[in-house]
Amino acid sequence: MNAHEDRPSAPLSHSAGRLSRQIPQPEHSLEWTQVTVWQDGAATGQQDSLAAEEPLEIRLGDQPLAVTMRTPGHDAELAAGFLLTEGILEDPDDLLRLDAAPPGEKLSARAAQNVIRATLREPDVDRTSRAQRNFFATSSCGLCGKASIEALRHRGLRAPASAIAVSAETLCELPPRLRAAQTIFSQTGGLHAAALFDASGQLLVLREDIGRHNAVDKVVGWAMQQALLPLSEHILLVSGRCGFEITQKALAAGIPIVASISAPSTLAVQLAREFQLTLVGFLRDRRFVVYAGSARCRW
Repeated sequence: MNAHEDRPSAPLSHSAGRLSRQIPQPEHSLEWTQVTVWQDGAATGQQDSLAAEEPLEIRLGDQPLAVTMRTPGHDAELAAGFLLTEGILEDPDDLLRLDAAPPGEKLSARAAQNVIRATLREPDVDRTSRAQRNFFATSSCGLCGKASIEALRHRGLRAPASAIAVSAETLCELPPRLRAAQTIFSQTGGLHAAALFDASGQLLVLREDIGRHNAVDKVVGWAMQQALLPLSEHILLVSGRCGFEITQKALAAGIPIVASISAPSTLAVQLAREFQLTLVGFLRDRRFVVYAGSARCRW
């Protein structure tokens, strides 16, 4: 794994054009519990690990924006990536800082870890109010079909500007590298993962979360901290299926190639073809299907 993966996430404030971090890191990405296991006619008590799930409230100043159920950990990356990929930020530099809940709020230490307040350079009231309606209306994109893609056009999303090409052999090497780096999944079996690779197939960062979209946002937030956006020479691999939201988040980050271990949705394929994104599905066991953008693949 690349040395980047071992870096601690920084506290998010604006410093010399980079994001640094001021938010205490949650300590509980997994929790232990007592279970009963039945096997071959015998029941035994055992201790088992579970992927933690808690709500994270993201605020713009003092106004609630969204609540997402996530696995605690890398929360500053999650919030930053969410704001960018959902169109609240037009530019990473629009995010001035991220803070924990205000000291005056009567919250327990653990509850305070579940609130992040974003301060933007110049908040767009109309953009924020539209986003709030979508986030609270549904856990999905708030739209469907052609209206979803038209909304992305209005956001100014465009095809990735990239000359990247990747070989079939390199693509086949990615899933084993993702699985080897899934440390929490190996203990719980209950988390999604998103991983960012360079064109040669080197793993740059992997993030796990109970929500597949959150894992992607954490990866994008990490890239913001490293000042790597747009990710025009990178590959995103997700451990499950690839739906519309993951595809649009990749476009927002400038990622030209998205691959998934499982299937893409119809709308994800439609979106990828509309925006000339390379979309690969069923990437496993030295086999994959290219649904869009095959020109970036070398056979």
